[in-house]
Amino acid sequence: MNIYSWNVNGIRSAIKKGFGDWFNAQKPDILCLQETRADEDQVPEDIRNPEGYFAYWNPCKRKKGYSGVAVFSQIEPDTVNYGFDIEEFDEEGRVLQLVFPDWVLNSIYFPNGGSGDDRLDYKLRFYDAFLENSRRWLANGKHVVTLGDYNTCHKEIDIARPKENENISGFLPIERAWMDKYVENGFVDSFRKLHPDERDRYSWWSNRFGARKRNVGWRIDYAFVDEDLVPNIVSAEIHSDVMGSDHCPISIELEPPFAPLPISHDEDLV
Repeated sequence: MNIYSWNVNGIRSAIKKGFGDWFNAQKPDILCLQETRADEDQVPEDIRNPEGYFAYWNPCKRKKGYSGVAVFSQIEPDTVNYGFDIEEFDEEGRVLQLVFPDWVLNSIYFPNGGSGDDRLDYKLRFYDAFLENSRRWLANGKHVVTLGDYNTCHKEIDIARPKENENISGFLPIERAWMDKYVENGFVDSFRKLHPDERDRYSWWSNRFGARKRNVGWRIDYAFVDEDLVPNIVSAEIHSDVMGSDHCPISIELEPPFAPLPISHDEDLV
């Protein structure tokens, strides 16, 4: 089962740059999109409801043309959740959660913390709400797979200019410390698990100063899985040759079936 994720930085813009051709050629089992920046009725029908897929859209409710996520899946989920049931986070259209019999897929566009202290606080609280949600799914016996734009580089190996960016949101110590906490709670960066020492592998580049051409980038798009799913990882890739956005797609291939997880008896989680 192959799952792709791509921050398209505006689905209407990406369509003009060949998104449809790429999607039709790739035909992933599941495609997660972030920063769609459009309502469903603003997207052509062949992209809004692609043939052979169950399509789910979650646009931003607070502001037109901002944020938004979508998922196209060849596998029908049991349930679809459009957030964490926390209004301040859900109104920005950042989460689509597909619930399957033995696992949960999250497509998430995590907030950027670069617009001041209030927004950084919002980002960190969103992170914590997400982690609590993920821990609850595990406690209820479901694996958790989360793809998306996390908006943080975890390690120095994940960014081309670590020293120059250590005071910039996306590489702040407090953001990176949350990524550490995420890993400590049993979640695994699939790309780094399979490619522990690979450098110069990025998923986002500034549109300024020819950053992409010079490969001065950041790896902020991830496919994380719970640690019990690590044996099921077949591949995890970054597709930096694919154009159409300031981000490139990432992918993970997982081999089912997934081993059952025990149900927790912790009343705070179940």
